[in-house]
Amino acid sequence: MKNAKFILDCAKRVLRAEAEAVSALADRLNPSFVTACELILACQGRVIVLGIGKSGHIAKKIAATMASTGTPAFFVHPSEAAHGDLGMITRCDVVLALSNSGESDEVIALLPSLKRLGIPLIAMTGNEQSTLSKQANVHLDSGVAQEACPLNLAPTASTTAALALGDALAVALLEARGFQTEDFALSHPGGSLGRRLLVLVRDLMHTGDALPVVRQDVLLRDALLEISKKGMGMTAVVDAAGQLLGIFTDGDLRRALDQGVDVRDTPVSTVMTLAPATIESHKLAAEAVQQMDARRVNGLLVLEAGILVGAINMHDLLRARVV
Repeated sequence: MKNAKFILDCAKRVLRAEAEAVSALADRLNPSFVTACELILACQGRVIVLGIGKSGHIAKKIAATMASTGTPAFFVHPSEAAHGDLGMITRCDVVLALSNSGESDEVIALLPSLKRLGIPLIAMTGNEQSTLSKQANVHLDSGVAQEACPLNLAPTASTTAALALGDALAVALLEARGFQTEDFALSHPGGSLGRRLLVLVRDLMHTGDALPVVRQDVLLRDALLEISKKGMGMTAVVDAAGQLLGIFTDGDLRRALDQGVDVRDTPVSTVMTLAPATIESHKLAAEAVQQMDARRVNGLLVLEAGILVGAINMHDLLRARVV
């Protein structure tokens, strides 16, 4: 086996070769890139991304990136397209076809059908004189001087360059559309970002019989029973009309016991915390996390138009993976 220095030198050579290939793309960008963006922005359908072999793998990633950043897109396998999946493509779509050589048989075979449908074709190749490049409405040059493979055979630098150019296209479209963080979250509801930006306090709060609440005139021992029963480490304290007056927490209990308070004959109103931390039910759950951190509390009472409707604590937020 080769020594460690040889292996590290090889890895560094590959990384530098691929970095140089990507860097060179920036210097070769031209108005064709703008035209490609304009075609996609004007598209009433989807971007259909095609590619075979290693280019197919890159095409799938480009389609996924576009779809998650505001440009409806999906991958179609050229071979499957020739056997029926061409029906997935409509006249309202735009096709983005990847082929380093620009001569991939499976992709070239689709050109007559695409032309017959009158679909705009964007080619991303490393050969501007290729069949695919010449038949396309727009050509994006993803060519590289040499593969990172020492044999100059395995698709390495060329696939990295195509991937980077696809990312540039997706991000340029994202910015042109004014795509925002909230839009990104809508297409990632299962991810941590989606949870932070889509989950509201009302989705997680305890309500109804699960809401810990006692009247101001109850004894401390009864407030303790309510806390134990509801399992939130706190209880809201309200007046006879149901208006929020304060909160009684585990921390308030410790302080009361330190002062020698008798839980059997002391009203909860004499030891509760006034002006408790609250949040509106329509606020994002992520904002509840921020408030808890800022006020150094583990729970918040939830209001709607000033009326107590629920309670939420850090355990609820952890379970929902908002934190």
